[in-house]
Amino acid sequence: MLLEISQVLSFLLSILSLYWVTISAFFVPGSRWQDRLTLALLRLALSACICFFSGLLFSWPARPRRRHQALVSTLPVQLFFWALAGIAVLFVSSWYIASYPCSINATYDCSF
Repeated sequence: MLLEISQVLSFLLSILSLYWVTISAFFVPGSRWQDRLTLALLRLALSACICFFSGLLFSWPARPRRRHQALVSTLPVQLFFWALAGIAVLFVSSWYIASYPCSINATYDCSF
């Protein structure tokens, strides 16, 4: 019973840490993208530690007859990898939109 409660709490903590990474990567007004990238990478490393620890809890068998599950196939680790891919795609696209206003805004004076 204690293992199931710790799995739930660690999974919620991993979701909150991924939320924290997403907020720091995109929703910091007035900051440069280099600063957001540095801060997001540091928070992503902390989130990876939390998600992999939660994955370790999920890989332990709750019953004695059950096999160990591979760490990469646990739900928190898979959630981390999917969030990492999504955050990377969104960060690169937001960097592109912020760096090249001529390709987005037709009213912007693009003559150099």
